[in-house]
Amino acid sequence: MSDDMNDDELLAEENWHDEEFDAGLLEEELRQAAAVLDPVPAELQQIAVDAYALHDLDARVAELTFDSLVDALPVRGAADVPRMLTFRAGEVTVDVEVTAHGLMGQVLPPQPARIEVLGGPRPGSPLTADDLGRFTGDVPLSGPFALRLRTGGDVVVTEWLRA
Repeated sequence: MSDDMNDDELLAEENWHDEEFDAGLLEEELRQAAAVLDPVPAELQQIAVDAYALHDLDARVAELTFDSLVDALPVRGAADVPRMLTFRAGEVTVDVEVTAHGLMGQVLPPQPARIEVLGGPRPGSPLTADDLGRFTGDVPLSGPFALRLRTGGDVVVTEWLRA
């Protein structure tokens, strides 16, 4: 301790060591300040999200072969129509229906699978496909998303799409 410190400064320094320091709270406050003062550019964030999707180097990328927003004929008078998607990677096809309430789909050929709904850097929501390859998720999708399927020894990751 320095000889220059007065009694109030010494007491403050002792109290500092006595109180429990909340590093998690400080980290969160610093993250919020950085997000406001120096936000991550959208292009850089997209590159990071794309890189995260491919962190399974042995994963096959499933190509989008059908999207009802682009490929289907519009139905007059139909409101709140689910979005239909089809992805293909080799012999594996994944059909997905996306609604405001979540998603449901099927892996073809029918087989059990573990499925993660990826939505950026946060951990994916786990889903399980039954023996017929069917799966459902009741969490509405928002923002960019992709699916990671683990069937037997194969890992398949779909292209990223915006919900």
